[in-house]
Amino acid sequence: MIREATEKDAEAIAEIYNYYIQKTVVTFEEEDLDEYALSERMHKVQMSGFSWLVAVENEKIIGYSYSSEWNGRGAYKSTAEVSVYLSPSLKAKGWGTKLYQALFSRLRDKSIHVVIGGITLPNPASIAIHEKFGMEKVAHFKEIGYKFGQWLDVGYWQVKLNV
Repeated sequence: MIREATEKDAEAIAEIYNYYIQKTVVTFEEEDLDEYALSERMHKVQMSGFSWLVAVENEKIIGYSYSSEWNGRGAYKSTAEVSVYLSPSLKAKGWGTKLYQALFSRLRDKSIHVVIGGITLPNPASIAIHEKFGMEKVAHFKEIGYKFGQWLDVGYWQVKLNV
């Protein structure tokens, strides 16, 4: 099941996200977040008219996706950034696709024109899911992040939703 996240989901979301903070370079955050910090982020996203979704299987949150404003300046109001994270114990069950399908549907309903996703490179799995949704690489920034003793590149993918 895919549904809108609630404040009660913040602890499970933090657990998933903290794995990626601690063990990977897919996020450039370096300090764990607690459920209160995640709850504040979720609230900010939802109060700005965007969605924060969770995937639930056997009454357990196994992943999440969200959209947010790309930039606070007015002319960017029809552009959104997206992210998806899954429990590291999941093995290719299609939950990332299901989360993005639901999220992109909401973005179309909101008349979002362009969707953007940033990816730490290399990351073949993330590239694959973004390209599955018609996103194309439009930018590559070299060595703009430093984590775990290494310089990291970031690529940006985008797709037009409402032409």
